Amino acid sequence: MCMTNKTIEAKAKEIKELLRMKEELETEIASLQDELKAELTERSTDELIAGEYKIRYKEVSSNRFDTTSFKATHKELYEQYTKTTVSRRFSIA
Repeated sequence: MCMTNKTIEAKAKEIKELLRMKEELETEIASLQDELKAELTERSTDELIAGEYKIRYKEVSSNRFDTTSFKATHKELYEQYTKTTVSRRFSIA
């Protein structure tokens, strides 16, 4: 089933509009999260119960492998274990 160029254009336009709306929602969500984080910080707490919600803003530690430093000090070994992958990227400009 082949779509007409008009149909493709309409779908591309709809995708662009939905992506714009998604970006607006993500911005609004981030803003609300920042307000709650500021409140928790102001109250000097990392957890707060508000009605049915438990809101947490806790420090989390994690260990990550520093590939940049490893590559700088062990270039041959880094290259030995580096794997190239190929994928396809979808975009609408």
